[in-house]
Amino acid sequence: MADAIAFDFTELDNARISSHHWKIMLISGMGFLTDAYDLFIIGVVMSLVKPLWHVGKVEESLVDSTALLASAFGALLFGRVADMLGRKKIYGIEVLVLAAGAIGCAFATNIWWLIGLRFILGVGIGGDYPVSAIIMSEYAGKATRGMLVTLVFAMQAAGLILGPLFASAMLATSLPHDIIWRILVAFGALPALAVYAQRRRLKETPRYLAAAAKVEDKEGRLVDARHFDKAKHSVSFWDGFYRLVQDNRLFIRLVGASAAWFLMDAAYYGNTVSSPLVLSALSSNHTLLEKTLSQLGVFAVFAVPGYAAAVLTMDRLGRKTIQAMGFGIMAAMFATLAFVPGLQQAAGPFLVIYGFSFFFTEFGPNATTFVYPSEIFPVRVRTTGHGIAAAMGKLGGFLGVFLFPFLMSWKGLLGAESAAAIASILGLVVTLAFLPETKGRSLEAI
Repeated sequence: MADAIAFDFTELDNARISSHHWKIMLISGMGFLTDAYDLFIIGVVMSLVKPLWHVGKVEESLVDSTALLASAFGALLFGRVADMLGRKKIYGIEVLVLAAGAIGCAFATNIWWLIGLRFILGVGIGGDYPVSAIIMSEYAGKATRGMLVTLVFAMQAAGLILGPLFASAMLATSLPHDIIWRILVAFGALPALAVYAQRRRLKETPRYLAAAAKVEDKEGRLVDARHFDKAKHSVSFWDGFYRLVQDNRLFIRLVGASAAWFLMDAAYYGNTVSSPLVLSALSSNHTLLEKTLSQLGVFAVFAVPGYAAAVLTMDRLGRKTIQAMGFGIMAAMFATLAFVPGLQQAAGPFLVIYGFSFFFTEFGPNATTFVYPSEIFPVRVRTTGHGIAAAMGKLGGFLGVFLFPFLMSWKGLLGAESAAAIASILGLVVTLAFLPETKGRSLEAI
């Protein structure tokens, strides 16, 4: 699978960061602001919806987790199609799907309609992962690729802040709760729609054009190059998956990237989406507004600096070092929350430990599991590989979010956080055993 080896990308590899790189980063990153907002606001929304619709435990878990399950489908579908037709061909469609789901959720008349519309939202969210990551990766220079891809993903930090901030502002009003939750879910469509036109105008990446033997005409359409060989370049939908599985080295990388993402999301999304539930363990007497403000404080003080640390060190420390360190410290923090007796009665230490679990998730596997699959696969199956890894991550997130309320009801923090600690330890093992270091190397060399 030498795909693009015959082409010289030295100039692209050695390029310094330009205004074009920043433009791509912002256009791609805006989708992740939306993704984070839409996925994490649902915890607050469900606190409002439960008493209105008398939602049971199973329905609550499905609302919280359905978008993650749908994200897995979206990542697989958009990831494979972007390798078949090109990144440019479908870029922007995913944010339309996302926006349609968000707006539709605002008009849901019962819990099952909300669950179904969250599925549509999730398909769009999942589709954003492989395409945005690979477009940024294939344009970036080798010395700054980790930073730029991480910056795309780090736009989640803005969504983490925007969600509870906007929710707090709405909860402070006198509006009925039935109106507030609808405004909260509909608002998620705005950032996605804001970048649709810019995404559609982006040019195809040179790496994809070379590998697919295509050229881009003046109207932005992809046409066959003179050296186009239909037998070599025309592939079926299933061909990309077959290529990844038949090559032992690629298969090991796929297993490593997918398993690490699955384990990270299982631990992370359960804690994040259910953070109001976790904070309830600290004190059940706080109002929803107070819990939401506490959530905002944890994100602002711990999660945002974690994203910043990942951006600044991704090309210095390397992906493997950051991911292994993050998993290890996450395991320690989750285990402390689970097993230290009386910690729930000490608000300060509890919030610090809970906060550090967020810091080392962001400055750790939450960033690196997004970066890794944008680098370790050949160009003709790059979005396919990223899509598979992202899909496994979202399946892990679905499992974590679905089980978290049951674990909390069963054994409280002991049940929920010990499960997160075990997932983190397994993530550390997978990272050390299966994944290479990629910092400072060209995509073709990797």
